[in-house]
Amino acid sequence: MPLRESQIRRATKGRGGASHAIAALSLGPILFVIWALATQPAFAQIPAPRQGSSTRPLDAQEAISGPRPIFEFHSGFWLNLHHFLYEEARIAEHIQTSQGGSSKSANTDPKKSSDTSPGWQAAVDYYRKNVAHRDLLFDQNMVLINNRLADLETCPDLSGRTITSCTSGLQTNMIAALESAAPIYRSRWWSDHDRKNRDWIDGDAPLVRQIGLPLAEDLSSVYQKPWQREPIRVDVVIYAGPFGAYTSLDPTHITVASSDPRNEGLAGFEILFHEASHALAVPVQDAIAEDCRLRDIPIPRDLWHALLFYTTGEMVRRAAAEGKLQLPGAETKAASYTPYAYRNNLYSRGWEDYLRLLEAYWQPYLDGRTDFEHAIRAVVAGL
Repeated sequence: MPLRESQIRRATKGRGGASHAIAALSLGPILFVIWALATQPAFAQIPAPRQGSSTRPLDAQEAISGPRPIFEFHSGFWLNLHHFLYEEARIAEHIQTSQGGSSKSANTDPKKSSDTSPGWQAAVDYYRKNVAHRDLLFDQNMVLINNRLADLETCPDLSGRTITSCTSGLQTNMIAALESAAPIYRSRWWSDHDRKNRDWIDGDAPLVRQIGLPLAEDLSSVYQKPWQREPIRVDVVIYAGPFGAYTSLDPTHITVASSDPRNEGLAGFEILFHEASHALAVPVQDAIAEDCRLRDIPIPRDLWHALLFYTTGEMVRRAAAEGKLQLPGAETKAASYTPYAYRNNLYSRGWEDYLRLLEAYWQPYLDGRTDFEHAIRAVVAGL
């Protein structure tokens, strides 16, 4: 499924302009930036939407701007359709669609789970043959497709027939599959999926406003790498693969499932910052690898990832315990928050030894009782 580079270059030039006709299609992307302030309350700001965008307005208080962008949330039509077809195709191919939790997207409703329309069946068949067996993150073509569809969320089509700047550069057969499925998806599922996505964003946005910047700065300090200055794009979709969320880099792009039960409540807030931490992880990965080479031992494949889960989970747990995360009617639940990795038994699936090392040697670093280099060396020495 290669993207033609010349087409992508042409398609991405001058994409700010669009026709008024887009609005009539009710593609419904939501776009707003979560801003955080270090010394005063933080609120969301609405950037000027592109022509045809149906960005939902926020209330007057939320419209106050701030100097530091944290996340930019989207619920885009084409990206949701892409992931929904991916899930439908994997179900049809009997491929596991979720690990550690069950998907609750619309296809689990027997009244909505199938459509016999030729256009829909053709799209599912295309995804079964060409997409379902591909990995959303580790297949570079899938990453390029994900990023490109995110860019085109307000476009009425992907071929550029209506608006030249909407020429996607995707493979012709993929464009045909998505465009044939689009009217059916829009009429049967999109409004429900978009509502769920927006509800998920509404649930996490207040938490990001409360402690977004301090948490981002703490994570940057732990990993010894600055948080990026521009907002991190977060695309909220109804289904985001078997793990419920994934992140590609250069640029940092988080895709997270609103329907995945693992991403509900404070866990969804934690997973946002865990995913964002992937962009901060290079110093940790390099330090682990270097110390392993010095000790002439194999570099453990997932130690750095377990460390990321442990770190974000601990910081969110502390914030909840200290009362920094205020959810109406959920103070008690927040104060007793169990981090994501514990909740989903990640440490009982081959990470037991990692947990032991992190508790013994990484936790003192998070507590300020040792430094980065000594903590990494102690963790690696314990392998």
